[in-house]
Amino acid sequence: MIKYLQNDFDNEIKDKKILVDFYADWCGPCRMMGEVLEESSSEIKIDILKVDVDKFPDISERYKVFSIPTLYLMENGKILKKHTGYLNPNELKKFIEEK
Repeated sequence: MIKYLQNDFDNEIKDKKILVDFYADWCGPCRMMGEVLEESSSEIKIDILKVDVDKFPDISERYKVFSIPTLYLMENGKILKKHTGYLNPNELKKFIEEK
């Protein structure tokens, strides 16, 4: 399931495994990554939280997001791993599944 952050980031990431996508509407690679996330969301079986860096600069700063798109794989509020840049569907699946 893909959800767009509305307000409480910390509540959204606690007590679960989640993929966080830091993006901006004006960013071409972010739009391409968004399409991959849409197409892959039913296959990857993990919640996806999209965070607009323009609307939530404080969260972007806290997580040191300097380039977009940036993906964080998190579990129970802790970062498992990070990727900056576009991933094709196979790379995305590998990013999520491999330790």
